[in-house]
Amino acid sequence: MRSTLMNHTEQPGEPGSFQLQNDRMLKVDLAGTGGFFYARQGSMVAYQGDVDFAYEGSGGVAKMFKKAFTGEGMSLMKVSGSGDVFLAQDADQVFVLHLEGESVTVNGSNVLAFESTLTWDINRVEGASMMSGGLFNTTFTGTGALAVTAYGTPVVLDVDEPTYVDMQAAVLWSSSLTSTIRKTAKLSAAIGRGSGEAYQLGLTGRGIVVVQASEGHPIPTAK
Repeated sequence: MRSTLMNHTEQPGEPGSFQLQNDRMLKVDLAGTGGFFYARQGSMVAYQGDVDFAYEGSGGVAKMFKKAFTGEGMSLMKVSGSGDVFLAQDADQVFVLHLEGESVTVNGSNVLAFESTLTWDINRVEGASMMSGGLFNTTFTGTGALAVTAYGTPVVLDVDEPTYVDMQAAVLWSSSLTSTIRKTAKLSAAIGRGSGEAYQLGLTGRGIVVVQASEGHPIPTAK
């Protein structure tokens, strides 16, 4: 059989690695991961081998209470066994970060999967009040792979001067940065594209921030 579809056959990978099959799908080879990793619940699109999927909730009792209070956090599944697992989320673009003893703060809705060697917790954005919304994000620390998604091709900004980002468009940023919440002079100021345009995430210090080309997936409207 001949077809341009065959240009998209499975790509070889190294044991234990998170490898992009294409810009919208991640392949994880369970060999060498310590036998398991964590992924967003419902993100599996295919697998080969003897693989088990177990609901992990928010990652423990303390994190469960944080998720209930903050609205942040991820519904996770623990993926274990032997074989290859293919992950995707709403055909969003997928990017793999390899942390090397580093720390990064991620919008929980943008997390696709991560290695068990990383530790994580839900933290409050500094300077936020209950009025500004989107106050909590997830911080990952350690050495290992972290896969994130973006709805709309992102840009990586080097924060070498005060930088302000729409809170729904911020995918991740360096945990070394100092975060604040900036409120515009008028609630009706049409700065952003969503309902939260009166507030922006302010970042100062040295590091990066990744900004996606949208404020997230459109909310379905009732018909």
